[in-house]
Amino acid sequence: MKYMTTAEIREKYLRFFEEKGCKRMPSSSLIPDDPSLLLTSAGMVQFKPYFLHVKEFDPSYIGATTVQKCVRTNDIDIIGTTGRHLSFFEMLGNFSFGAYFKDEMCAWAYEFATEVLELPKDRLYFTVFENDDETIEIWKKLGVEEDHISRLGEDDNFWRAGPTGPCGPCSEIYFDQGPDFGCGSPDCAPGCDCDRFLEFWNCVFTQYDGQEDGTLAPLPTKNIDTGMGLERMAAIMQGVQSNYETDVMRDLIAVGERLSGKSYKADAADDLSLRIVADHSRSVSFMIADGILPSNEGRGYVLRRLLRRAVMHGHKLGIEGAFLSNYVDAVVRLMGDVYPEIVDNRELVERVILSEEERFGVTLRQGQAYLADALSKLDGTLLDGATAFTLHDTYGFPVEITEEICADAGISVDKEGFASCMEEQRERARAATKDDAEAAWSTYGGVHDELLKELGATGFVGYDRLTASAEVRAIIKDGVRVDALAAGEEGEVILGLTPFYAEMGGEVGDMGTIEAEGLKLEVLDTKAPAKGLVCHVVKAVEGSVHTGDTVRAIVDELRRKRITRNHTCTHLLHAALRRVLGDHVKQAGSYVGPDRLRFDFTHFEGMTAEQIAEVERVTNDAIMQALPMAIYETSLEAARESGVTALFGEKYGDTVRVVEAGEFSRELCGGCHVANTAEIGFVKIVSESSVGANLRRIEAVTSFDALAYANKVESELKETAAALKATMFDVAERTAANLQLIKEFEAERKQAKKAAAEGSVAEHIKDMVDVGYPLVIARIDGLDSGALRNAWDVLRSRMPEPGACVIGTVNNDKPVIMAAATDEAVAAGFDAGAVIKAIAGNIKGGGGGKPVMAQAGGKDAAGMDAALDAARALLIKA
Repeated sequence: MKYMTTAEIREKYLRFFEEKGCKRMPSSSLIPDDPSLLLTSAGMVQFKPYFLHVKEFDPSYIGATTVQKCVRTNDIDIIGTTGRHLSFFEMLGNFSFGAYFKDEMCAWAYEFATEVLELPKDRLYFTVFENDDETIEIWKKLGVEEDHISRLGEDDNFWRAGPTGPCGPCSEIYFDQGPDFGCGSPDCAPGCDCDRFLEFWNCVFTQYDGQEDGTLAPLPTKNIDTGMGLERMAAIMQGVQSNYETDVMRDLIAVGERLSGKSYKADAADDLSLRIVADHSRSVSFMIADGILPSNEGRGYVLRRLLRRAVMHGHKLGIEGAFLSNYVDAVVRLMGDVYPEIVDNRELVERVILSEEERFGVTLRQGQAYLADALSKLDGTLLDGATAFTLHDTYGFPVEITEEICADAGISVDKEGFASCMEEQRERARAATKDDAEAAWSTYGGVHDELLKELGATGFVGYDRLTASAEVRAIIKDGVRVDALAAGEEGEVILGLTPFYAEMGGEVGDMGTIEAEGLKLEVLDTKAPAKGLVCHVVKAVEGSVHTGDTVRAIVDELRRKRITRNHTCTHLLHAALRRVLGDHVKQAGSYVGPDRLRFDFTHFEGMTAEQIAEVERVTNDAIMQALPMAIYETSLEAARESGVTALFGEKYGDTVRVVEAGEFSRELCGGCHVANTAEIGFVKIVSESSVGANLRRIEAVTSFDALAYANKVESELKETAAALKATMFDVAERTAANLQLIKEFEAERKQAKKAAAEGSVAEHIKDMVDVGYPLVIARIDGLDSGALRNAWDVLRSRMPEPGACVIGTVNNDKPVIMAAATDEAVAAGFDAGAVIKAIAGNIKGGGGGKPVMAQAGGKDAAGMDAALDAARALLIKA
């Protein structure tokens, strides 16, 4: 067969289907636009709205073709142990939403496999659903021998989105790798668990709508959803036995060889570690580039676990210090031309990984301490599985690392117990996410999605005007579609078009009114519960509104202007932060309201006062320059080529909206903005704080709110100046001088108090009695805990020979008793802990300690004298 690189296969596939009339579309983000999915794990995820006809696909194309980056980690611990499992992989896809079906798809798949890839026909095998005679005939007409076609049951060759919903038979294509890969059974055939027949392409014919009673109703259109694993095909075309031996993965393994000095295929344990680090480094690079940051939950936890597992195996290979940035370099070199986001976000990826490697160094030491403690308490020679799992799950220790550490101490690990804990975790994960395919379809439905499907997207005219006449297309009350809302009722109103901006991208939704003759609706909020459908959350103040009414939508203009000032300011702040702190800064979230703005960004340490001041200065400089704002639409590709900043973790379509503030800031954004930066007035940063690992937050105000903030600060400063009898600009100096005086006075006060206390304590030496050792029992009120111990030091220094004391004090109505002794007094029979235990009940307290020192606090100061009398009775013999 002809050798092909991964890049060649990828491009040939996309070009092939492009030439058939399909639209080449970019990979969607690993953060799916679907709350039911943790990570994008299949090519069809971004096309879900088209399959369900919630959105209509571009009619100038017959379908779509993509290469989709995917991450799957349900079985993370298997990754690296076989040649097939990867956490990150690329899925070549082809999708049709009614334009073509089985005949075309099978013919094109066969053509691509045999003519473009030039795979030998006699080594191709096909499986079909057991009742799908039609597809069998199609393959036979294409020239496939009947003995190369197998029928398999529903588990293998019938795809379902879930118990109900879109479904259909599928046909899979296998490559015969030869008897050397097989199990040796005479019955070995496609579907066997051995590696002889490698499935590389799955053609799903989504033509039915599964009903609750089990019947299959035809869908309005017959759809195609195909997927081919790029790494699997690369292994076939490059004549290798494992995904890890293909060109891309082998180059990543070579990075580990260079860093560790180890050779691949020389040692099984080293090979496993080299594979794991190669795979995981690629995954974490792409995840961070798409906006995922390490955390303790959700996809951030998946990222952290992959990253820590890579670090552990790097250390196992003998690689010292932080090393994963070397893999980032290789990932960018190998895949940056296809996925520009990893190039654009390279600095951020490297900084996040370095920060996490350093943080994990601390956790690693904690885990080692946890294991050492567990081993020290071990009764026997077997570490229980639960402890091994805690090390794995909490501290990131792969079980093989735990086994190695234990082996050095002659301890084995309960692998069965560990496996049981792992399986319990996997079951929890599966229960939470269900099947990838099922979850990918599960969130569609409900009143808003039905309305979007029926009415289409709401026309938005709010960029250019704040009032518009429109027809009421639908009304929702309590989650149910209704015909009308009466005065006093609340609900949602959907218009044919609207000037109201729906909450999106951090910008809050517009407020205002919807009016007509005898009708007034107060718009409390504007939202888009289904992408493209604008819902006005309203309260009927006057009159009733009905579906079909013609109304006038009026946005609260002053509120919108305040919001636009704050929104444009977030763009300027973003640009200023990148200038001051570096290009690793990326927006990671925002809130844009009428009264304030919040801007979250990636950074790895708290900003200094000087940095905050400089960011504020740079931003205000851009405002004062009165930069004109230019807003226009262009292609995503053209925007990227021109250097426009794409927001971290955002997902964009082919056509994007660019917002420019002169040459200072250029971002992709769908929000509302001022026409000129001078409209912002000025900005004042109110605070800078941490909101998580590698994430910082700036809160700020602009325009009239910035003026109000400055006026409040000035008012407070004037009041402080008046109190200090100083001018406003001398407040800091005067305050510092006063604080120094207070510090000196406090030191003098403490010294005087200490001297007085020592003098008072010394007076009690005259009450000392000899009980075989010197003993002082005294009440000295007003002592805190430090002074109480100091009293013992004074007494001890004044005693003629080593002795003991029992001192009681009442300070702010709180009684405390301390007993203390020298070692000699203890040897002579004094036990401070026993004394305190015997007398503390008199002050309704409790406490304890050692023979040399013990202490008790109580609730009843009136019992102090009785407690000291009890001590005398206990210690002084008649």
